[in-house]
Amino acid sequence: MAYVFNSERSFKDDAIDGLAAAYGRWLRRIPGAAALASVAAPQEGRVATIVGGGSGHFPAFAGLVGPGLADGATCGDIFASPSAEQARRTIRAIDGGAGVLMLFGNYAGDVMHFGLAAEQVGEQDGIDARIVLVTDDVASAEAGDEDDRRGIAGGFFVFRAAAAAAWRGDSLDEVERVARHANERTRTLGVGFDGCTLPGADEPLFSVEPGKMEVGLGIHGESGIDTVDRLSADELAAMLVERLLEERPDGAERARILVNGLGRVKYEELFVLYGAVAARLQDAGVQLTEPEVGEFVTSLDMAGCSLTLVWTDDELESLLSTPAQSPGYTRAGELDWDGEPRELARSPGAEDEAEDFDEADLDDTGRTARQAIEAIAERLSELESKLGELDAVAGDGDHGITMARGMDGALEAARSAGPDAAAVLGAAGMGFADAAGGAAGALWGSGLTTIGTALGDGDDLAAAMTKAQEAVLRLGASEKGDKTLIDALDPFVAKLNELAGADGSTADAWREAAEAAEQAARDTADMTPRKGRAARQADRSKGTEDPGAVSLAASLSAVSEVLA
Repeated sequence: MAYVFNSERSFKDDAIDGLAAAYGRWLRRIPGAAALASVAAPQEGRVATIVGGGSGHFPAFAGLVGPGLADGATCGDIFASPSAEQARRTIRAIDGGAGVLMLFGNYAGDVMHFGLAAEQVGEQDGIDARIVLVTDDVASAEAGDEDDRRGIAGGFFVFRAAAAAAWRGDSLDEVERVARHANERTRTLGVGFDGCTLPGADEPLFSVEPGKMEVGLGIHGESGIDTVDRLSADELAAMLVERLLEERPDGAERARILVNGLGRVKYEELFVLYGAVAARLQDAGVQLTEPEVGEFVTSLDMAGCSLTLVWTDDELESLLSTPAQSPGYTRAGELDWDGEPRELARSPGAEDEAEDFDEADLDDTGRTARQAIEAIAERLSELESKLGELDAVAGDGDHGITMARGMDGALEAARSAGPDAAAVLGAAGMGFADAAGGAAGALWGSGLTTIGTALGDGDDLAAAMTKAQEAVLRLGASEKGDKTLIDALDPFVAKLNELAGADGSTADAWREAAEAAEQAARDTADMTPRKGRAARQADRSKGTEDPGAVSLAASLSAVSEVLA
């Protein structure tokens, strides 16, 4: 558990500030963003690399920023992706004119937000921003479905290789090629002995029975794919090596090992595991080059470890041996850098400051929209603990705090926006996405802003909600039956459209539609998840309501009280 913190809400920002203060010789915070930039970035004419994801994984991602390594890191809250706005500000701050490559694990929220940021800077700033997903976790999808795998500790090798290619002056095409090549040659498998505890929480996200261990766990506090008897170090090494050797590329002879601790397994234990792993790989005819043993991607205080193999060639060996200076990883050698800190490319977001609207400045629609956001924020604050408990059954347990944090951002933005519902809801959507991050931030942010835009275009409430549903379906790539918020949103929109032309009031139609959503949310307990992390632990999810459906239905019911 976390012992040193002010509050769970400020934990990320306090940690970023402290990191920047401690390691100012290598990195600094980007003003106006939950992000860090290398003191050597931007460098005119050189490709910039950005890594990113949720906090709680130090030294990934913020600890891998500095000369010779990543030029920037965008930091989400604990186990939540950063928002598109935070990523956009990071890109603009470190762009040197040769393009930007963003590297992160294959998680829905990260994919949505970084993808939106890449589109935005391309359209608005003319920056060529590209994405490479890390997909090294062999437990998260079968061989042949590598694109569906999530990224865990092997991301270190991908980040390192891409940054080294950028530092030697490669073009954006070449840096992207190197990153994809490194990812294709990297495989990881992890095990867990006990769960981690979020700051401010009293209980871990999952527990493991004495004498047991979880195989195939991720880095977001979720439990593993299988529970098996605890193994000795030699037995554990044999199991990990056997599984990773199943995906040895044809003709591959050399490999680098990374033995990674997830937070509570200590270095001496990792060295014991490394010795056993190295012996078995050598017996299998693998030529081992420079290993890495330590904490590279953690999960707060999780008791667990993982083994990564990167099957190297001459190019990867060279790139993975270059000098680097960062809080989380250093390697001696001379860097092509004069030692003088660079000025950031531009002031992120300064042009986005909005005019404030007092209550008296709002029209009736704007006042109602602001009251609706306030009602949702209050309801989700009340449900924060319950939503976290639902999410912890087959996920990472952060849905409650993510929704509460997102609504805090939405409420702050809504209270300064106006004069009508279109402006209030548009601001709330941007505020939610920026504050929450993660998949929820992207989906709710898109939904709220779409409703605002539709109302501004003259659509009625039913038509606006239909467009919001379409936007969420498109962005989340989910459908009814996947056990997501769509399973509450679909019956709500259907019922609202059914009643839209009837003689009753809008408030009555919304109330009946919200009741349908509440029932649909309860019905998700009988469903099997087909999307996201929960899909990998479908059996554990059975009998539990989907937290996304529950939070949406509760929000719709809160709005019905405002409309009444």
